[in-house]
Amino acid sequence: MNKVRIGIVGVGKWGKNHLRTFAQLPVEIVGVADKDKNQRRAVASFHVPFFTNYKDLLPMADAVTIAVPTDLHYGVAKESLLAGKHVFVEKPATDSAKKTRELVALARAKNLILSVGYLYRFNPAVLKMKELIPSIGKLQYVTMRYIHSIKPPRKDSGAILNLGIHMIDILNFILNERPRRVSCVRANYIHPEREDSAHILLDYGPFFASIEVSSCHPEKKRDVWVVAGKEKVYADLLEQRVVRYPLTVSEQLVRSGPAKEEKIIKKEPLYEQFHHFIEHVAKSEKRPQRRFTNMSEENHHTLRICELALKSAIGGRHYPLA
Repeated sequence: MNKVRIGIVGVGKWGKNHLRTFAQLPVEIVGVADKDKNQRRAVASFHVPFFTNYKDLLPMADAVTIAVPTDLHYGVAKESLLAGKHVFVEKPATDSAKKTRELVALARAKNLILSVGYLYRFNPAVLKMKELIPSIGKLQYVTMRYIHSIKPPRKDSGAILNLGIHMIDILNFILNERPRRVSCVRANYIHPEREDSAHILLDYGPFFASIEVSSCHPEKKRDVWVVAGKEKVYADLLEQRVVRYPLTVSEQLVRSGPAKEEKIIKKEPLYEQFHHFIEHVAKSEKRPQRRFTNMSEENHHTLRICELALKSAIGGRHYPLA
């Protein structure tokens, strides 16, 4: 089988991670594209062709990965799909659910893969949580944190669309259900238009989930508590650790047992994600398999929840997920 020919569009900080990771995979990197000519020197050690216009790269590739600013995702992804290329685009696929739906329909019509960069779906701690949830009892609530202040906030989106979208996607992935209502409060301490901190509350009916996102917090945390009737499960996504706490609470008594840490083989989610992508591109003579982990249809749901969270933060009320 011939190697998949990959083109990389955007080699800023995260795009360089794309390049580094694909260099470890059995693919042919046919080139990278970035409108900033200075990036040519930054990627020279990989010895791949450099283009300042990504359209010059498209004829050479079977598939492209896109790591440009969010507001450019739609245009680059659409042009690539129209050129008959499979596409991996960093999250969010576009800056609106409507545009994402259009790209999903285009990819489906042309029998192409359109995948979105939700690498936490490939994090072993997230996969372990998904495995455990059916056995830990009736869900009561979930709390999540994506917080840090180790680098300046992004300038193309606020904390909800940049940070919170990962946690919302994790919920969609591990729960296999959507919230009924969305509410949110936010703070704009750094920039008047892009929130730097927010609390998102998702109402699922029998249980709820709360998400804290912040670019101002002194700690760096990506963690989750799943509180259920039989057990409480803690996951540290950075350390790829999962700890189970047997605990039942009633009006009459509290029963608890010793905490148990799950055995997890740590992996690099970005590598796993791209390996998954090229594996399916290589089989693309058939329609994309249903087992694909991060197809673009999922991004539509995730992005829609983010849009409602932003709407709630502005309007001061909750909104049903239609």
